[in-house]
Amino acid sequence: QVQLVESGGGLVQPGGSLRLSCAASGSIFSIHAMGWYRQTPGKERELVAQGISGGSTNYADSVKGRFIISRDNAKNTVYLQMDSLKPEDTAVYYCNAKVTRWGRSRSDDYWGQGTQVTVSS
Repeated sequence: QVQLVESGGGLVQPGGSLRLSCAASGSIFSIHAMGWYRQTPGKERELVAQGISGGSTNYADSVKGRFIISRDNAKNTVYLQMDSLKPEDTAVYYCNAKVTRWGRSRSDDYWGQGTQVTVSS
């Protein structure tokens, strides 16, 4: 199995910063992509940022210029630096990894447990 452990959420004032971390462990042969999604009550989970093997990244339009995703491939860890936070960034943030496990020929999606980010004065 594969486990994703997140950390770094919390309460921050508008304009502030937070850094989320997510470490993957378990029976990992390769990780094709790692990223962050977020969800608020009554809404679907949405992509925030994703880092793909090879170095390319994807960002939601709403966070471009404010959030930066980075990966430490040696540690199977992904980070999300969130700056200039706004109240509308308030959500539960979920880590996602697309992982090929040892002995398997395809990748599967794995999710972290979620971490709350609240932006409020």
